[in-house]
Amino acid sequence: MSAITSRYARAFVDVVVDDKLDANRTLQELQTIVATNQSSPELGKIWESPAIPGEQKRHLLDAIVQHEGISRPVRNLVAVLIDHRRIAGIGEVAKDFEKELNSRLGFAEAQITSARDLSPSEKRDLESHIEKLIGKKVRARYARDEAILGGAIVQVDSTIYDGSIKGQLEKIREELSSN
Repeated sequence: MSAITSRYARAFVDVVVDDKLDANRTLQELQTIVATNQSSPELGKIWESPAIPGEQKRHLLDAIVQHEGISRPVRNLVAVLIDHRRIAGIGEVAKDFEKELNSRLGFAEAQITSARDLSPSEKRDLESHIEKLIGKKVRARYARDEAILGGAIVQVDSTIYDGSIKGQLEKIREELSSN
């Protein structure tokens, strides 16, 4: 987390918390703007260019906001980043915002990797188990990796819980080789 992007992220979390905005919706809207910016290098060049007047940049932003149904607070954050020539760091601001928001709301991020796609009920059960294990609410992101053969690998912050078949086989191999 850079000091600059962290400052913008913390200030925006203050807005979300103080104004009692829907945190999930706000995060999704910010991620939509980030995805739009990343998918269009031309847009990034326009927003970053000192040769283009700020009013034109904000007009373009307003068109995107209207098309995507983005809320006023997210629009204002992006406008501030454009005006202060920090728009190139919007992806980092969004990541820092999510981390700070999760921290303040008592959430932990969990990266869950499984050998197959999990059903919604399996995801709820797994997230519930993780919440009991760590004592926090969980925001989970899922990935699939057939190489783990079965089970799941869960990473929360720097802690990894390996319940995969591949991990169990590696532990058995290590035990056999040490004997």
